Amino acid sequence: MSDTPFGFGLPPEEPEDGDEGKKKDQESGGGQGPANPFGFGLPGAGGFGGPGADNPLAAMFGSLNPTDLGAAFQQLGQMLSYEGGPVNWDMAKQIARQTVAQGTPDGVKDASVGASERSAVQEAVRLADLWLDDATSLPSGAGTAVAWSRAEWVEATLPAWQELVDPVAERVGAAMGDVLPEEMQAMAGPLIGMMRSMGGAMFGTQIGQAVGVLAGEVVGSTDIGLPLGPSGKAALLPANVEAFGRDLSVAQDEVRLYLALREAAHQRLFTHVPWLRSHLFGAVDGYARGIKVDTAKLEDVVGQFDPQNPEQLQDALQQGMFQPEDTPEQKAALARLETALALVEGWVDAVVHAAAKPRLSSADALRETLRRRRATGGPAEQTFATLIGLELRPRRLRDASRLWASLTDARGVDGRDALWHHPDMLPTATDLDDPDGFVHREQMDFSELDRMLGEAAGKPDLRNDEAAGEAEDGGEAKGDGTE
Repeated sequence: MSDTPFGFGLPPEEPEDGDEGKKKDQESGGGQGPANPFGFGLPGAGGFGGPGADNPLAAMFGSLNPTDLGAAFQQLGQMLSYEGGPVNWDMAKQIARQTVAQGTPDGVKDASVGASERSAVQEAVRLADLWLDDATSLPSGAGTAVAWSRAEWVEATLPAWQELVDPVAERVGAAMGDVLPEEMQAMAGPLIGMMRSMGGAMFGTQIGQAVGVLAGEVVGSTDIGLPLGPSGKAALLPANVEAFGRDLSVAQDEVRLYLALREAAHQRLFTHVPWLRSHLFGAVDGYARGIKVDTAKLEDVVGQFDPQNPEQLQDALQQGMFQPEDTPEQKAALARLETALALVEGWVDAVVHAAAKPRLSSADALRETLRRRRATGGPAEQTFATLIGLELRPRRLRDASRLWASLTDARGVDGRDALWHHPDMLPTATDLDDPDGFVHREQMDFSELDRMLGEAAGKPDLRNDEAAGEAEDGGEAKGDGTE
């Protein structure tokens, strides 16, 4: 802890030679000078700590145009007075939209989707659903097909990101208050509140940037294996679809159709396996509960925290303060999550390949490209790994895909898809190690369990009733024959 109360820096002293001394002090890098007192750098304004940071407000608001100055201070006031949850999601959405508006590193700007692009996406999803009918017993789950701009993707997926990120951010918010000695917490109440507000703003800034960058990479609503968009709505981003296929030497129509197959397959799974969404998000939450905050690092940050330089806290978030607890429970939670993601992506990979292979000459090349893309992840995924201590990536995609393909050969499409009836029927991480053992294992008979559950619920055993009826009919027939 620093010598100042609660570690908060004191205001800089006035130089003895007045304004001239201030000028020299700033030029030499001393005092507060031109350093960004708020620590927020929006894309295009020099980023975090970039050139825009030379101006106290330009780094956050882009410029000090007199017409924008009022709005700038209003935004700053909203940030400092934020009293919501652990993440300032209003700020996250604003940052994400601004990041999207700047375009991707290759210079492609976001734009409204035209009528012809919408029509092309709808036709691709319609045809994809027809092809999938032969590859899976699950019916269509895409009630509608939409073509989104990147900004529309941000708006549609933020509720899902909130569900994923809030549990971890809540732990950080609580830890920020716990690092002060108990006797100081009552005295420092307002300061702790301000720190939590700043923490929510920092998280909002970082999440907003990551979502904005991810919006420039994704091709649909299910790229990371989780249902981020509204249920039953298959979505593609035409601008990103075009960018994805630009260097593949594959016709754009084939690229769009293959990606539509993946989106439509995900929709079938998430729509007709009602427990799957909560299972996946519950696995993420279970893993998040086992993450511990590096309190030593947080204490160091809070102990030297300067209200005029919250960039220190931002840097700590960027470096990561989360460590998974080395406990059997945490290891089991991680195994459940990784296996669940792998099973979803493996099933989609196997089903889409079965549907596309006989029809698209580029099916193998597109499959391998997507596998590598999912295996490596992009900068936005790495940012989320830093922020919430979790990589949303199916590490065992190929193993899971082979297992589903083997199940198709051994049990047929209906037998394979029947495993999605209940989470306890799905393969485990151990089964991914021994797929042949799982594939050829005797299938479980749930009929006796169904009978017991029916009796417990007070329902008659239909099979026994039917057997009794048949015996009675047989007896009557026998009696008629003897008379």
